[in-house]
Formats: sequence, C-alpha cells, structure tokens
Amino acid sequence: MESLDLGPVWLSLQLATVTVAVLLVIGTPLAWWLAFTRSRFKPGIEALVALPLVLPPTVLGFYLLILLGPAGAIGRFWVQLTDTALTFSFSGLVVASVIYSFPFAVQPLQNAFEGVGRAPLEAAATLGAKPMDSFFSVASPMAIRGYITAIVLGFAHTLGEFGVVLMVGGNIPGATRVISIAIYEHVETLSYDQAHILSAGLLLLSFFVLLGVYIFNRRLPLNRI
Repeated sequence: MESLDLGPVWLSLQLATVTVAVLLVIGTPLAWWLAFTRSRFKPGIEALVALPLVLPPTVLGFYLLILLGPAGAIGRFWVQLTDTALTFSFSGLVVASVIYSFPFAVQPLQNAFEGVGRAPLEAAATLGAKPMDSFFSVASPMAIRGYITAIVLGFAHTLGEFGVVLMVGGNIPGATRVISIAIYEHVETLSYDQAHILSAGLLLLSFFVLLGVYIFNRRLPLNRI
C-alpha cells in the first residue's frame, strides 16, 4: 500500500479551527441579539441562520460559487482588494465553511443565552457593571455549555463537509483538498485501504470529540440564578 498523504488531514484541521474562530466572533453577537430581541424580523433571521440545515450542500455550494466567483458581488470585491480569486482557495473555503456551519454555532449559543435570561444581567447592572462587563463576566460563563457545543459542532461539521467545499474549493492538493475530498478521490481510484484509514480516523475523531463533550457537560454544574 502506498504511503498515506496526511496533507488533507492537516488542511481540514486548519480549516475547522479557523472556521470555528470566525463563527464565534460573528455568531456570538448575532446569537445574543436573537436571544433577547423582540424585533418582528427575528423569525426571518432565524430562518436564514437555519437554512443550511435543510438546503442541499450542492445547492448552497452552487450559489456560493456564483457569489464568491470573480464575477460575483463578493468575489469581484475580493479580486480588487487582493488581486486573487476567492474561489478555489483556502480563503474561499473558510467563507463557505462559515456559512455552511453557521446554524451549528448560532443556535446552541442562542439557546444558552436564552437560558441565562435577563435576571443575572439586571443584577449585575444594579451593582454598577457595564453591559460589556456583564456579558463577559456573567453571561458568557453561565453560557459555557452553549460555547462548548457550538465549538464542537462547528468543528466536527466543518471536518465532514463535502458538497460545499467541492463546489467552492475544488480539489487542489495543498490548497483546497480537504479530508472528505481525499476520501472521495481514493474511492474513485479504488484505493480502498487509504479511504478506510481516513474514514475510520474521521469516524473515531468525531465519536470521541462528541463523547468528551457529553462527559464534560454532565460534569458542569447547572446554572443557578
């Protein structure tokens, strides 16, 4: 059996790490807003966030390919800014992965913030805490379960992406060839031994990551207000 190329594994781990970091940065304020807003636009925003859950990956990937391509609204701006194409690049994979995994980060955070409620924040305000102080010192620690779930689900979901990353990134070794694409290619070329190794590794990693989350969450004390 020929030696296994681990490049797609490291690229997938890098993609998942960057994607989760971006998801937390942009997903946290949106989840906070959704948890407490009374805006009439809330159902529409929630539907947009959840859309990747029901939309076929190839459909989402197709429209992202159009949007991120050199002639698309975002892709054209990116070309003017960096003189490089966003599609078929690692940066394009990050954008596509963030959009595709968005509900896996926003929904757990929203549920966690809703569980925290307004009472602890109001109590902190009476003690003179500013809104940002209340968020970081009160709300965030109490929503730790949501953060852990968002991180793990976002990371695992990004590792398992196929349709979206194939449409937006293609199969460029060292640049966009992630583990799911590598498995598909090994199957196409009848390299079942390598496909087995990568698939089994991804399966075990996903299982033990989820197992660790469940164990960790069970040991966390319940939030008490």
